[in-house]
Amino acid sequence: MKRILLIMTACSLFFSACAQKKTENPQNNNTMKKTLVAYFSATGTTKRAAEQLAKEHNADLFEIAPEQPYTAADLDWTNKQSRSSLEMKDKSSRPAIKGSCANIADYDTVWIGFPVWWYTAPTIVNTFIEAHDLSGKVLNVFATSGGSDVKGSAADLKKAYPQYQWGESRLMN
Repeated sequence: MKRILLIMTACSLFFSACAQKKTENPQNNNTMKKTLVAYFSATGTTKRAAEQLAKEHNADLFEIAPEQPYTAADLDWTNKQSRSSLEMKDKSSRPAIKGSCANIADYDTVWIGFPVWWYTAPTIVNTFIEAHDLSGKVLNVFATSGGSDVKGSAADLKKAYPQYQWGESRLMN
């Protein structure tokens, strides 16, 4: 009888230990989430904000880099014929970006950052969004600006891409 009781106790401990190991497996643990900070920065200001945000959230960084870098003349918002003015005037404009984030599927949360141009996100941000499958992710917005708020930019992105789950928005000056 003692032998049967001992065998039953040993089996119980074995199965209990196996069950615990299964629930401790990181692949089965929904609390193990990865965050990406994807950003476009024309002058370096948004890059610094992205680095700060990535550090704060222990996130990876991805630069939304234009295939053709912007020059100072391209960024002259007072010139109606500058590259940035023409892109922002044409809402269908999608400036080409260098590469893509190949491992985007690995992330649960994506922060998308940019400088506010003409009270909204630069059209290159749309290029990034449209080039990646962001389904099932929480998308957060952060922006830098000399005088605009981020709320209008975030609302514009939510309206343009209602199929995605949008979270918080943050102005980082």
